Amino acid sequence: MALVTASEGAIFPLPLDRYAGEEGLGLWAVLAGRASADPLNLVATALFTLAILHTFVAPGLTAASHRLKRRLEAERGGEGHSTRVELLHFLGEIEAIFGIWVIPLLVVLGVSRGARAAEQFLGGVHFTEPLFVVVIMAIASTRPVLALAERVLGVAARLGGGTPLAWWLSVLTFGPLLGSLITEPAAMIICAMLLGRRVLDLGPGPAFRYATLGLLFVDVSVGGTLTHFAAPPVLMVAGRFGWGTSFMLSHFGWKAVVGIVAANTVYAFAFRKEFAELAGRALVRAEGIQPTPEPPVPGWIVAVHLLFLALTVFAAQTPAVFIGGFLFFLAFQQATAPHQQALDLRPPMLVGFFLAGLVIHGAGQGWWIAPVLSRLADLPLFFGAVGLTAFNDNAAITYLSSLVPGLGPSLQYAVVSGAVVGGGLTVIANAPNPAGQSALARYFPDGVAPGGLLAGALFPTLVMAACFLLLP
Repeated sequence: MALVTASEGAIFPLPLDRYAGEEGLGLWAVLAGRASADPLNLVATALFTLAILHTFVAPGLTAASHRLKRRLEAERGGEGHSTRVELLHFLGEIEAIFGIWVIPLLVVLGVSRGARAAEQFLGGVHFTEPLFVVVIMAIASTRPVLALAERVLGVAARLGGGTPLAWWLSVLTFGPLLGSLITEPAAMIICAMLLGRRVLDLGPGPAFRYATLGLLFVDVSVGGTLTHFAAPPVLMVAGRFGWGTSFMLSHFGWKAVVGIVAANTVYAFAFRKEFAELAGRALVRAEGIQPTPEPPVPGWIVAVHLLFLALTVFAAQTPAVFIGGFLFFLAFQQATAPHQQALDLRPPMLVGFFLAGLVIHGAGQGWWIAPVLSRLADLPLFFGAVGLTAFNDNAAITYLSSLVPGLGPSLQYAVVSGAVVGGGLTVIANAPNPAGQSALARYFPDGVAPGGLLAGALFPTLVMAACFLLLP
């Protein structure tokens, strides 16, 4: 039975090491004891579950807002705005959902434990990752960085003739591996924007769009495992487990490369007819009237952008440094405006809000995730991590696993590999996914359907699982 002292009654969530008297108990007995010790555990998990379910109906709410707006436009002769339209659209915004459901969580916590308890709960949540994603996404989406990435990835694309297929393979093969150097969020935004510009702008069908999105999420999730400092689920545990870059390359990295190449090749073959149609459209577009090409960005401006990018990556765990650096970056971006494009901070801010809400909810889920992970053997732990990752950020899964005492090397490998393999199944499975969805939102006018994303990501997830489980 889990015991909580009176002085601990206002603490939420209760630290995992405060639960006592659980030796020899089964999983359900442990969970029942923890729920009895603090009923807010159940409330927090119930609200988190409702938030997850909300993400599944969000595309339907977005579509409903569009239908209502069109109907009002027809009735009013052009004006389609109304409170109902805006409310439906807001409730359908994936990036806003977890923040919305934070409100009832704080209300329940404040009413039951007092406003001070709610304040302490928020004060104990670490928002470093959401802040980092906002900054890295903003810098990585600037014209100098994208132009450089396009030139580098274009080398491989030109070897394939510069066709949509060649660009698609180049971006989805080499782009995710950049996540091991410049972090996964930066790699995600670069890959997403190049895929949009070079492939998705040609108007492929919905099956192709969802397959590309699912493949992008899975590839980026595993593509950051060549080093120990770039992928959030690895960074969370590398120090505790004693893993360095050499360990990551020999145990994770090369398997990720094999999986990425295999999954990309199969999808390229499966959509070969669609690629042929896209190639024809690309030729028609090339023969039409082309806009005046933008002048190249001076090399010294690109170099400064890369320095700011490197500073942000280097100081990823120190918000005071990378946020301060970002303020200097904004000043530099303004000073070099003739060589820049307008910096749109709305997508990074929305993604940061999404992740902040997810981090807040995730902080209240350790009471059940930790005991579940601690009772699984290697293979069940691998698939358990894959499944849990679909409903929580994979970095949270690996972090909680590091708190389990006596987790041996094989179990450490199982939980981390499972977490990165499952990182593409849903938008919330991996921190960079919301950034990719935001960058590609215009290709999914009614929102990204969870079922469509799952269908697109399932096959590459199975390929990655086979690589991490079967390769020596």
